[in-house]
Amino acid sequence: MGLVLKNGRLLNLETGELQATDILIAGDRIEAVAEQIEASGHEAIDLQGKAILPGFLDMHVHLRQPGFEAKETIETGTAAAARGGFTTVACMPNTRPVIDSPELIGYIYETTAKEGSCTVLPYGAITKGELGEELTDIAALKAAGAIGITDDGVGVQSSSMMREAMRIAASLDLPVVIHSEDEDLAKDGCMNEGVVSKRLGLPGIPGLAESVMIARDILLAEETGAHLHVCHISDAWSVDLVRYAKSRGLKVTAEVTPHHLLLTEEIIDRTDAQDANMKVNPPIRTEKDRQACLRGLLDGTIDMVATDHAPHTEEEKKRPFQTAPFGFVGLEIAFPLLYTELVETGQIALHELVKKFTINPANVFKIDRGVIAVGNVADLTIVDLEAERTVTVEEFKTKGRNTPFLGKKIKGWSVLTINQGRITYRGN
Repeated sequence: MGLVLKNGRLLNLETGELQATDILIAGDRIEAVAEQIEASGHEAIDLQGKAILPGFLDMHVHLRQPGFEAKETIETGTAAAARGGFTTVACMPNTRPVIDSPELIGYIYETTAKEGSCTVLPYGAITKGELGEELTDIAALKAAGAIGITDDGVGVQSSSMMREAMRIAASLDLPVVIHSEDEDLAKDGCMNEGVVSKRLGLPGIPGLAESVMIARDILLAEETGAHLHVCHISDAWSVDLVRYAKSRGLKVTAEVTPHHLLLTEEIIDRTDAQDANMKVNPPIRTEKDRQACLRGLLDGTIDMVATDHAPHTEEEKKRPFQTAPFGFVGLEIAFPLLYTELVETGQIALHELVKKFTINPANVFKIDRGVIAVGNVADLTIVDLEAERTVTVEEFKTKGRNTPFLGKKIKGWSVLTINQGRITYRGN
């Protein structure tokens, strides 16, 4: 017996039209897409006109397992992903132990198979222990199933080490995914360096700490032929550098988070720097930077949206702003946030936003997902574009409660998520 989705509206990613559609799923595949499909002999779900979208992909999440299970687990993190409409996520290696060996790549796949609510693709670390001292066995990581290599959480400070990592990665056709931060410039900063940090008397992280490293790595990517992917871009100069690299035909791609598209450093000023739920790295920057990130997303300089979902315990986030850990959770609210703030306000068309969550990340990382078609894997997200709810942590599936969007009213919530033909989330 298969599953028939009845009376939905399939979003055409080319024209933006929402077309009346039924979909038949058999096993893990889409068997039929048509205006009317007979449901006899199959389980049927009446979508009542809700939007049918490809399952979302998030190429930057922190699932925290192994080692930080108090913050998150593969089980809770993927449940949060499913609630947010995500069917594929890529997890960062800054766990304890760091995911720097084939055995730990295997551990992620095995644990996901037992406990996961979505597909999880692990990154392997660039350096052993993310210490920046010795390269990992990059070929072995790829053979074990690593989707790319990254030392996310810290930047690789040694130019010669990054150059060698890129040479190896280029030979393996493996993306190099960078956390762009010059530690000498960032020092012990806890927010954006600027007028607000000076007013509050807090040490700042200049945008230059990000853009300097992106400039270095673009040059290294051009020399080595590596695919360079820039994580969580936040700075106007950084966006310009990626635009320049693309104009030269280099294999340089980039992602941006919802919070860097929607917020500025003023949120910290308004909370008198007491609420560490406003603390993230890279930090929320200026309106100029926010606008540059938005322009970059709209003109294709920035390829995709990624959440940088980074859960922490409530106790950690209750520490003073300067000593609390960086990070926001975002898997469950990313799409409705951007639908509300960008689509509803006319800044971007629905189908263009959906591409940033689906076909674009799939194409960049060469993942066979992001398109609804007969024969493809049945990864689908059903969204109620009219559903409006307030962000409350009580409804979160993630263990994390650290979000700056608490209490915000947003529209466009996922109501049904299907991963490889299996229902992984069913809401109202």
